[in-house]
Amino acid sequence: MGKYVLPLTLMFCAVTVQAQSKAVPDLTDVQRKAVAYDTPAHRAAINATWEDPHQKLERMQIANVVMERQLALRRDTEKLLSLAAELKQNVDKTSPNILSMDVIKKAQEIEKLARSVKDKMRDAF
Repeated sequence: MGKYVLPLTLMFCAVTVQAQSKAVPDLTDVQRKAVAYDTPAHRAAINATWEDPHQKLERMQIANVVMERQLALRRDTEKLLSLAAELKQNVDKTSPNILSMDVIKKAQEIEKLARSVKDKMRDAF
């Protein structure tokens, strides 16, 4: 048994020495690879993959609010335009000495709608 121990020990030691003598990658190669992955596009891809669902939901909600606000502004400005056209027609129909209640109500409605549009535009995100 003793005559087999020495060759086995040498064989295991040789394998260990041989494994340690293999070329270890140069640290600069590792650094170069790390720098290659440290680009804005790569960071953005990582951030997109690991994006917080709560942040994504919050961004979607904000986008929906902005879109709804934009639609409301368009709707209100179209209504404002039609009310202004109606007011002009009503003023053209009346005599120079008489103002009808319809004209005054229309002007008040236009004023209120114009204030609403102005406030919506001011409260932008």
